Amino acid sequence: MPFTAMRRAVSESVSGLPRAFWWLWTSTLVNRLGAFVATFMALYLTLERGYSASYAGLVAALHGLGGVVSSLGAGVMTDRLGRRPTLLIAQASTAVSVAVLGFMEHPVAIAGVAFAVGMASNASRPAVQAMMADIVRPEDRVRAFSLNYWAINLGFAISSAGAGFIASYSYRAGFLIEAAMTMACAIVVFAKLPESRPVRTALEKAAEPDVGLGTVVRDGRFMGVVGLSFLVALIFQQGSVGLPIAMGDAGFTPADYGVAIAVNGVLIVALQIPVTRFIEHRDAGRLLVISSVLAGYGFGLTAFAGSVGVFALTVCVWTLAEIVNAPTQTGLVVRLSPVHGRGRYQGMYTMSWSVAGLVAPLMSGFVIDRFGAEWLWAACAVIGTGAAAGYWALMRQLPEEAPAPSPAPSPGDVAAGAPDGAPAAVAAAVADVTPAVEVEVEVGVAEPVAPRTDSVAEPRP
Repeated sequence: MPFTAMRRAVSESVSGLPRAFWWLWTSTLVNRLGAFVATFMALYLTLERGYSASYAGLVAALHGLGGVVSSLGAGVMTDRLGRRPTLLIAQASTAVSVAVLGFMEHPVAIAGVAFAVGMASNASRPAVQAMMADIVRPEDRVRAFSLNYWAINLGFAISSAGAGFIASYSYRAGFLIEAAMTMACAIVVFAKLPESRPVRTALEKAAEPDVGLGTVVRDGRFMGVVGLSFLVALIFQQGSVGLPIAMGDAGFTPADYGVAIAVNGVLIVALQIPVTRFIEHRDAGRLLVISSVLAGYGFGLTAFAGSVGVFALTVCVWTLAEIVNAPTQTGLVVRLSPVHGRGRYQGMYTMSWSVAGLVAPLMSGFVIDRFGAEWLWAACAVIGTGAAAGYWALMRQLPEEAPAPSPAPSPGDVAAGAPDGAPAAVAAAVADVTPAVEVEVEVGVAEPVAPRTDSVAEPRP
C-alpha cells in the first residue's frame, strides 16, 4: 500500500538518531516558529514607526553585520566554553535583545539593538552544527542536517503566516512572542541537552596541535569550500533580494512575488526528507556540482519568465538545488573539520553565508539599476558554473572519509525512537522502529549521555 510504504520511508528517515539530536531538533523548530523580527522588521520600521526605506535598509544591514561579527567569536566560544554554554548564552541574549528592540523608539537605539540582535541570533549556529556533528554518527549526518534544515523551513513557513496576523494586532506582541519562544529554547538546552564537546586525552593533546583561527585560515582546502559556499550563498540570496525587485520592475505585485516564493517553502517541507533518502549515501562532490549548476541556471532561467507561473517554475529548479546543497555542504564542513576545532570551522563557514547576506543586496541593486535584471540572472548562471567547477576540482583531491569505529553503546546514549514530547508526526513515524540501535562514534569523541529525565528530541541560518 502506498500509505504503508510512505510510513516506512518516514520511519527510516527519522530512526536511529540519538535522543539528544531530537531535543536539538525540537529547539530549532520552536525557535523558528517564533521568528518575527526577520520577517516583518522592514514593515515595522516603515509602517509602524514611519521611517524611510533607506533607514530600514540600514537597520537590516546592521542586523546582518552583527551576524558576520559574531560568527567567528561564537565558533571560538563553541570550542573553548563548550557547545551547551554557547547555545545558552546565544539564545538567552537573543531573547533579551529582541524584547528590548520592541520598546526602542529612537533611530540610533533601534539600529544599535538590531546589531545586537544580529550578533546574538547568529551566535548559536556554530554551536548547533558542532553539537549535531558530535552526537550523530558520520553516516547519519547528512540525514540529521537535512531534518534540521526541514525544521527550520517548516517553522519559518508557519511563523511567517502567523506573523502577519500578529502584526495586524500589535508589532510589539510579535517581538515579545519571539523573545519568549527563544527563551523557551534556552530552557530546553539547559534542561535536556548535555555537553557534547569531545574530551581530549593528554596523549591527544600532545600529539595534535591546538586549533586556532589561524589554523582555519591556513587550511587551504577548507577555505576553498568557504569561498565556494559564499558563491552559492550569493545565488540563493537573490530569491529574497533580487527576485522581488526584478518582479516589481516588471510590473508584478507583491502578492505575485508572494505566490512565487511560497513555492520554495512548500517544496522544501514536502521534498526535503524524500530527497535526502535518495542522496544520503551518494558522492558529496557530485551532489555539490549538480546543486551549484541547478542553482545558477535556475536563477538564470528567471530572465525568460514573463508570468507568475513561469517564475514559480524557476523557483522549483533552484529550490531543488537548495534541498540538495544545504545538508551536503554542512556535512562536508564537518568532514573537513578536526574534532577539537569544529566550532571555529563552523564559525568560518557560517560567516560565508553572513557575508553573502550583506553583499547580495548590494550586488543585485547595482546590477539591476545599471544593466537590468537580465544581467543579474546571467551573472547567477556564471557564478553557479564557476562554483560547480570549483567543487569538481576540490573534491577530486579529497580522500574518502574513514569509517568510524563502533564501541558498545551505553543504554541511555541512543533513543529507540523519537523522545516523548517530540512532534506527533515524528513520534508516529518512529512507532515501528526496532528499539535496539547500534551506535558508532569517532575516535576521541566522548559521546554525550542523555539525562535520566529524558522524555524525548533542536534553532536561521
